[in-house]
Amino acid sequence: MDGRSSYLLPLDTSPEAERHQGGVVLLPIGSFEQHGPYLPSSTDTVIACTIANEIAVVHRLQVLPPVTVSCSHEHEAWPGTVSISAQTLIAVVRDIAASVRRSGAAGLVLVNAHGGNYALGNVVQEARGSMALFPGPHDWQAARDAAGLQTSIDADMHAGELETSILLHAHPELVRAGYASGDSVADERPHLLTLGLEAYTSSGVVGRPSLASAAKGAAVLASLVESFAAYPPLFSASP
Repeated sequence: MDGRSSYLLPLDTSPEAERHQGGVVLLPIGSFEQHGPYLPSSTDTVIACTIANEIAVVHRLQVLPPVTVSCSHEHEAWPGTVSISAQTLIAVVRDIAASVRRSGAAGLVLVNAHGGNYALGNVVQEARGSMALFPGPHDWQAARDAAGLQTSIDADMHAGELETSILLHAHPELVRAGYASGDSVADERPHLLTLGLEAYTSSGVVGRPSLASAAKGAAVLASLVESFAAYPPLFSASP
């Protein structure tokens, strides 16, 4: 199996997928937005798929193909960024949730790796127990603590220590040269939602990728897999 395709698309046949029938389904949700000069625009999608695949192996769950374009309007000053509206993202997720329910799934977990997808929280709330959003802020914080990350969640906003570490561990071939000198600190971003990220960084980076390491990335993923086990009662119905 080709390594590059295996972390983006599930390759199960229909009979193989049948083993998961009646269980929880994982939907990776990423984005297609700039991640500075050293990480690909598909970084969030790759990370969402990586987290989902790690969870699926341990908890024996089905993984769907990822949602690869989402709400990235704050990054549109940089070439290559593509966005859809929050309304479109909500509609896509709801349609997928309805489809997996018709197939008999116990529930849908949105494995989201893009912080700008704020609307997903409302979708999950309205689903009233048939859907979950993972990782939550507490899961990310526990993972950061477990990995010994030096930057805070607020300071490490984009293409910084966390994201670079995950890719250095799981997909080092995707990390270009330059991350070790790519630090860009912008802790105060009061008008991000209206002015976009370009008001606070010229490189598109907010964080300290120079602190990243493959070991930290491995520890982050291990912590997230452990945190996932504490998401009852949705998962109790899994086979």
